[in-house]
Amino acid sequence: MIEYNSSKQVFEKIFSLHKFGVKLGLENILKFLDYIGNPQSKLKCFHIAGTNGKGSTSSFVCSILMEAGYKVGLFTSPHYVKFNERIKINGEEINDDFIVDFMNRYNDFIHENKITFFEVSAAMAFEYFRLKNVDFAVIETGLGGRLDATNVLNPLAVIITSISLEHTEILGNSLPEIAYEKAAIIKNNGRVFLGKLPSEVKPVILNKCAETKSDYFFIDDYFDEDNCVLDFEDLKFNLSGIPVPLKGKYQLLNASLAVTATKKTLNIKDKKILADGLSNVIKNTKLQGRYEVYSESPKIIFDSAHNVDGVRNFINAFRPEKSEYSKCSVLFGAMKDKAIKDMLMEIRSDFDEFYLTEIDYERSCKLNDLSAIADSIGLNYIKINNPTFFVEDFKLKQSSSCCLVVVGSIYLLGQIKSSLFLEKTT
Repeated sequence: MIEYNSSKQVFEKIFSLHKFGVKLGLENILKFLDYIGNPQSKLKCFHIAGTNGKGSTSSFVCSILMEAGYKVGLFTSPHYVKFNERIKINGEEINDDFIVDFMNRYNDFIHENKITFFEVSAAMAFEYFRLKNVDFAVIETGLGGRLDATNVLNPLAVIITSISLEHTEILGNSLPEIAYEKAAIIKNNGRVFLGKLPSEVKPVILNKCAETKSDYFFIDDYFDEDNCVLDFEDLKFNLSGIPVPLKGKYQLLNASLAVTATKKTLNIKDKKILADGLSNVIKNTKLQGRYEVYSESPKIIFDSAHNVDGVRNFINAFRPEKSEYSKCSVLFGAMKDKAIKDMLMEIRSDFDEFYLTEIDYERSCKLNDLSAIADSIGLNYIKINNPTFFVEDFKLKQSSSCCLVVVGSIYLLGQIKSSLFLEKTT
C-alpha cells in the first residue's frame, strides 16, 4: 500500500490518472462509490448539463442558495490553476489534507480498478460534501450526461442550459442525439428546468420527462427577454436593475434559469436573496473565466468560450465596447476536437490582429494544424509559442487604448493563469 506524505505527491498521482483516459459508462464509478459507502445517495442535488452555460448557471444556483443561508457544495470542471477549484463549499476550495487522506484511503482500489481522473474527482466531491454535511450540492456534468460519471445522482432538480453540436464523435452527430445524451440525467418524478433550446430537441426532452413522470419548466414560459423580467404566478422579478457581474445577454438567461430552478424547487422568492445571489456570484463562488478582466489598461479579457455558440455569445457581448479601443487583438487556442474553422469564422471580422497558440495539453490542436485551418480561410495571423509571456508582454508594452481577448479554450486560460499564479508566488 502506497502512502502519500505530501499534497505534491498526491496531485502527481491524481493527474497521472489521465492515463486511464475517459471511460464512458457508469460501471466504474458505481463500483467505486459502492466501495466508499455511496456518499452520493445522501446528497440533495441540483444536477446541471448543457453545451454552454452550465458552469455559470451552476454558480448562480450555488450563490442564490448561499444567500438563502444554506451550506452549499459546488462541483465543476475543469479547473484553471488548482485541482481544488473543482470542489468547493460556500466558495471555499477543498483543502489539501482531505485530498491526501482520500487518496491514501482509496489509492489501492483506484489503481487496481483503473478509476479515471474524472471519476476520482466526482467521487471525492460526493464524499467531501457528505462528510461536511452540506444542505445542497450543485453538480455540473463533465461530458454529455447519460454516460457521465456524475449520472449516479437522484437530484432534486435537473437543469439543461443549452444544446448545440459538441463532442460529436461521442455524443452524436445531430442535436436530437446530443439532447438524448443530456436528457439522461433526468430521473423519476423530478423537476426539469430548460434553457433556450432548439425546436428539434424539445420532443426528445419532453419524451424523457414523460417517461420519468417529471415536471418540466421552459425558461421561455417565464422570462421576458425584452423587458428582462421573470414572471411567476406569485412573483415578478426584474433582472434589469441587478448588477450581474457576468456580461452578455446569455448570462441573463443563465441567471434567470438559476432563479427559476431555486424558486420552483425550494420556493425561494425573497427578491433580495435572489438579487444578491446574482450580483454576488463571483464573490460567493469564485467563478473565473467568464468575460474576466485581467487588466484594465490595456484591457485584457479572458473568456472560456470553447465552441461555436460560446464564441458567438462572447462576440455579441464584446461588440458594444469594441469601439472604445484603438486596436483589438485576439489570442486563440483550442482543442483539436472542436469546430475550429467555424470558431475562427465567428471572430474574424471583430479583431485587428490574430495570434494563434498551442495549449500544453494532449488534446490540444497543434500550432501547425491550427495555422493550416487559419490559412484555409485566408486569415492573417502570428504564431505564439509562449502564450503567458505574450499576455504579460502585451500588458507591459501596449497602449492603454488597446484590447486583447484570450479565447478558444478553458485549458488555454488555465495554462496562462497557472503560469501567472506561479510567477506571483515565486
